[in-house]
Amino acid sequence: MTALFIHNMAPIMFASLVLFLLLGYPVAFSLAANGLLFAFIGIELGLFHPDFLQALPDRVYGVMNNDTLLAIPFFTFMGLVLERSGMAEDLLETIGQLFGSIRGGIAYAVVFVGALLAATTGVVAASVISMGLISLPIMLRYGYDRRVATGIIAASGTLAQIIPPSLVLIVMADQLGRSVGDMYEGAFIPGLVLSLMYAGYVFLVTILAPKAVPGLPLEAQTLREIETAKHPLILPIAALSAAATAYFFVVHVALFDWSMPAFTWAGLGQTVMQGFWFVILLAVLFRPFIGIIRTMTMSLYLVVIGSTILGLVAMTFTGVKSGADYVVLTMSATVALSFVVAVINHVLRLKLLSKLAEQVVFVMVPPLGLIFLVLGTIFIGVATPTEGGAMGAAGAMILAMMKRRLTFDLTRQAAEATAKLSAFVIFILVGARVFSLTFYGVDGHRWVEELLIGLPGGQVGFLIFVNAFVFVLAFFLDFFELAFIVIPLLGPAAEKLGIDLIWFGVMMAVNMQTSFMHPPFGFALFYLRSVAPRESYLDRVSGKRIEPVTTGQIYWGSVPFVIIQVIMVALVITFPAMVMHYKGAASKVDLKTIEFNLPPMEQAPLDFGPPK
Repeated sequence: MTALFIHNMAPIMFASLVLFLLLGYPVAFSLAANGLLFAFIGIELGLFHPDFLQALPDRVYGVMNNDTLLAIPFFTFMGLVLERSGMAEDLLETIGQLFGSIRGGIAYAVVFVGALLAATTGVVAASVISMGLISLPIMLRYGYDRRVATGIIAASGTLAQIIPPSLVLIVMADQLGRSVGDMYEGAFIPGLVLSLMYAGYVFLVTILAPKAVPGLPLEAQTLREIETAKHPLILPIAALSAAATAYFFVVHVALFDWSMPAFTWAGLGQTVMQGFWFVILLAVLFRPFIGIIRTMTMSLYLVVIGSTILGLVAMTFTGVKSGADYVVLTMSATVALSFVVAVINHVLRLKLLSKLAEQVVFVMVPPLGLIFLVLGTIFIGVATPTEGGAMGAAGAMILAMMKRRLTFDLTRQAAEATAKLSAFVIFILVGARVFSLTFYGVDGHRWVEELLIGLPGGQVGFLIFVNAFVFVLAFFLDFFELAFIVIPLLGPAAEKLGIDLIWFGVMMAVNMQTSFMHPPFGFALFYLRSVAPRESYLDRVSGKRIEPVTTGQIYWGSVPFVIIQVIMVALVITFPAMVMHYKGAASKVDLKTIEFNLPPMEQAPLDFGPPK
């Protein structure tokens, strides 16, 4: 019996930890107590050398001395200051007015604002609670299906876990021993794609169940002016925009580079094929562009398109040609130029922009400017994530001061919440260090590596098993627990199989995002339940009695978005270039130009004399 226990001590230790967590004990203390308990058992059985415990103080000090983890309180403080200064209210009100005229407009606004809040706050609780307090009553007032409304709010709030500056990405990079900047850059495009998939789900609902996501009535669109309904320039500008987009896809996207093994489209044949696809795309894109212009208003559309073109032109003078840093810097130039146009229009009273267009620019530019200040400096290498977080915290206080909402109480509340979250993370990390010290001492890492590397299917089999394993654990553990307990065990096995750890980390971050949405333990669902109405109430605007939102409706509303997140994991596995762009463009070497210049070598005279 003792021999069996010694041989299986590592799996017994891991199973004991899971049991402690399922019994409800605090994570940090479960980790530390489990590690020390099995350390003493291992010493008694002669399996664990007591000298290992002498390294414990150094490992704990290493946690406190880790500069990378300083980014967590900086980004947390930045997000809390912005959330308490009313940025979420301003964004949701303005973007809701912008998209309100179309079916599902408030849901689109929630996804858009959720992505913006994710890139500025990085805190799921703040995003979900803010949007639940502001958007949910409006969606219920105008007849949104409760499952769709609650699902889109909870899912959009969880974007804070995958869109930089996410706290979980900082922890993930620390646990995998990789750069936080690389992790941020690798996660940028998957985060945007996931946001678009949420918006795509809303679009499908508008087609399949239009009554579930109605548009705002005209009396609720207080900022919109009658400027684009019959504007004479809508059709020509829509046609020009569709033609430019179609030309870009036909000429520059490899999808239309038609070739066959026995025959290659060349000359006239290639031109005819490209012309055919150009006409098809032009016909497909024309009506959507009309809808986009009418939704955005003509003036805002022209400002955004003009600023984007000027931003792209400005980027040609830089050395950045691709990747997330190119996207961020181009958007930075676009936002700056749009803001300049809006300021000139407002100061000189030129009336080039509608009331809605001017409001959208003035509300969106401050948070976007802060996003690009933080992420742009990190991506181009000017600042480390810790320095970027410090700039973001200072920038958030400046924005709150400009809005005249920076008070002592606001600063105190944000500082207290930041201290609590930071202490929570550090305590878990200290407990994880104690657990990992004993786990490695009893050769637990070798047990995990042998178990995972021996899976059939190589890399693919490993990724399928690991994603399924983390998906199941996410029903019971939150993302911090998964990042501190599971990821350190999986990382070495992934590296031995030749898997890029940034790609692996982003994949795990997308997977662990489901821990917020899993019924019945998803934290985002709990956050939304805390602010959703439990009893019927009389709406002050419409005068109608609004029925309460049940817990079952919240749970069922989350299911489609969990499925979307699983699809996103599959996309990251299938298309690793979404993440691997962080390495930059590969350098091309012409083998014909390589020269080897070796110094001449003097040959020693040969001596064939008899051996001595």
